[in-house]
Amino acid sequence: FLKAIAPLLENNHPPPDLCEFFCKHCRERPRSMVVIEVFTPVVQRILKHNMDFGKCPRLRLFTQEYILSLNELNAGMEVVKKFIHSMHGPTGQCPHPRVLPNLVAVCLAAIYSCYEEFINSRDNSPSLKEIRNGCQQQCDRKPNLPLRLLHTSPDLVSQEATLTESRLKPVIVTSNEIHVEVERNNTANQKMTAGVGNDSEPNLIDCLMVSPTCSTISIELSPQADRILGCYVEILKMLSDYDDWRPALASLLQPIPFPKEALAHEKFTKELKYVIQRFAEDPRQEVHSCLLSVRAGKDGWFQLYSPGGVACDDDGELFASMVHILMGSCYKTKKFLLSLAENKLGPCMLLALRGNQTMVEILCLMLEYNIIDNNDTQLQIISTLESTDVGKRMYEQLCERQRELKELQRKGGPTRLTLPSKSTDADLARLLSSGSFGNLENLSLAFTNVTSACAEHLIKLPSLKQLNLWSTQVSALQLRL
Repeated sequence: FLKAIAPLLENNHPPPDLCEFFCKHCRERPRSMVVIEVFTPVVQRILKHNMDFGKCPRLRLFTQEYILSLNELNAGMEVVKKFIHSMHGPTGQCPHPRVLPNLVAVCLAAIYSCYEEFINSRDNSPSLKEIRNGCQQQCDRKPNLPLRLLHTSPDLVSQEATLTESRLKPVIVTSNEIHVEVERNNTANQKMTAGVGNDSEPNLIDCLMVSPTCSTISIELSPQADRILGCYVEILKMLSDYDDWRPALASLLQPIPFPKEALAHEKFTKELKYVIQRFAEDPRQEVHSCLLSVRAGKDGWFQLYSPGGVACDDDGELFASMVHILMGSCYKTKKFLLSLAENKLGPCMLLALRGNQTMVEILCLMLEYNIIDNNDTQLQIISTLESTDVGKRMYEQLCERQRELKELQRKGGPTRLTLPSKSTDADLARLLSSGSFGNLENLSLAFTNVTSACAEHLIKLPSLKQLNLWSTQVSALQLRL
């Protein structure tokens, strides 16, 4: 029957009822030759000519099920890769402008479906405000809402017009359990709620920051949902490898069109890191500029993958490469430096302390452009620069242009010093050995990785009066001993 109706679909999209029948066949017999022989040209036509998945949701569902069927074959992702390549074409420029946005729409809907069961369960789904305030209670109850083929999901984010749809609808996912744990820190919670000051919904990325002042979220997907997620994230990675598709892909992903549950999922952000890295390596401004927020007041991939962000798992390596490419284009401005100084000064200093040349240049520019007003912070930056050979060389060149910086350093060093989070004993030793700290009275080592071994450096600070060891591996008792 399927082979008989194949000629009727050469110039027309299958109607909704037939799409539903095709979906059922893909799910029940994914290795059938009908999938390759009959469904392939139908899906190719859909991707090349479809203009609005929002009006024809079953076309998208059928496309999703078809791709999952390809992934079930023996060669798995190699078959999917060959299919993606066939849609792009052998030349350097894809001749079909609708293929990329249609593929992205299919991927977004499929990824959303992996988290749908958790999202639809209000008891297990904390709001952004609840995540930030740490007030979501742990719930062990399994969501009892089954997934439906045509269940309408909430708006993810306003998409570009090329996506041609305002709501994403998922494929079937028989996820049995999505377990969420919210760990709370009462002291940090008080600080957070005091800083909010109103009942407005907090910023998305702020809610998902892995820092001492925010909750930690752990999400586990069922094996089936995990396979679906892996398949479609891999497709996004494939799309980012095509030079001609990368600008449009970066633009489509710039608003971060994923649910907060996906952004809090370590496996998802770790796999998506490849795509963000491809954007950061691209020399074209229209590509790497999409790492920044889509508009003022919002956060982008730059913030999400920066040190302290929930997606950062490399001690800031990707963050440094993103800063390097952005500063190398049109972003070498005081406004960009001011944003780094306000939000990412600690990570910048830590990376500079470990010899990262890009971060050394950033700190020198902050001093040169008078971004930092506080004298203690300026002195801490100077000490950081002088702790490495490359930093010392750049700082000396800067001092030749601005002699007042040297005069500032001669005053005996800062009175207050805060070591960046995740700093180690070696970082502390390198910093304290780089300059004069005779005036240091207040030292904060909170949320660092220092141990009791740092005591040998602390006893050399003659004016030290206050020492903050909150959330470290060392206690005051260990120091006394």
